[in-house]
Amino acid sequence: MLTRKQYELLMFIHERLRETGVAPSFDEMKEALDLRSKSGIHRLITALEERGFLRRLAHRARALEVIKLPENSNMPKPRARTVSAAGHKPSLGVVDGGGIRPPHAKTIGSGSKKIIEVPIMGRIAAGTPIEALQNATDNVPVAEAMLGSGEHFALEVTGDSMINAGILNGDTVLIHRTDDASSGDIVVALVDSHEATLKRLRKRGSQIALEAANPAYETRIFGPDRVKVQGRLVGLVRRY
Repeated sequence: MLTRKQYELLMFIHERLRETGVAPSFDEMKEALDLRSKSGIHRLITALEERGFLRRLAHRARALEVIKLPENSNMPKPRARTVSAAGHKPSLGVVDGGGIRPPHAKTIGSGSKKIIEVPIMGRIAAGTPIEALQNATDNVPVAEAMLGSGEHFALEVTGDSMINAGILNGDTVLIHRTDDASSGDIVVALVDSHEATLKRLRKRGSQIALEAANPAYETRIFGPDRVKVQGRLVGLVRRY
C-alpha cells in the first residue's frame, strides 16, 4: 500500500508523461507535492521503485517509467502515448543520396477521427550518426489533425543525444518531409549523402551546425553542401 505522498507523486509523474511524454523535473515534483527539499523526492522515487510502481532508466536525464498504477486508481493505465512536438506492412520506400522517398501514408476513417498510418522508415541516430536509413518496416497510426498537411514518415530513435529535448532512445519520431528548415528546428539531416542523424539545426553564416540536446555530445559543423535536410520533427510516439 502506498503512502499519500507516494501516491500523489506517482500520479503526478504518470499524468505528466501522458500529457507531454517527458517526466517532470525534481523541482517540479517538489513544488507539486509541496516539499521543502528534493531529497524527499529522491526518497519517494526510491520507495516507488522498491514497490515496483516506477523505474528509473539509466544514463538518461529525467527518464522515469511508470510500470503500474495502484489498483484503486481510477486513472487510465499506462499506454502508448503520442506527443506533439509543436504542441501494417506498407510498400517499400527508398533512401539514397537524393533523400528519403517514403511510400504514401494510408488514411483510415473520416472527418475529425481520421487516422493516418505513417510509414516507419527504419532507425535514426540521436547520437553517433548511423548509416543509411532502412526501407519501411511498419506503420504507426497517428491522428491526422496532429500532422497537418504535407507528406510524413516516422523513424525509430536510437541513442540519447536528444534527451534534453524530450526525445529518448526507443521513441518513434514523426517527420514532415521537407528539404528546408529554420535555424533551431530539430531535423533529420543527411550528412555527406550517407550519414543520417536527428539533431537541432543551427545556421551559422555559411555553415550548418548539427547540435545535440545532451552536453555529452559535441556540436558538429559542416559546410552547406555537406548537409541535406530530409525532414522536420513534428511529433513523437512513446510506449511506456
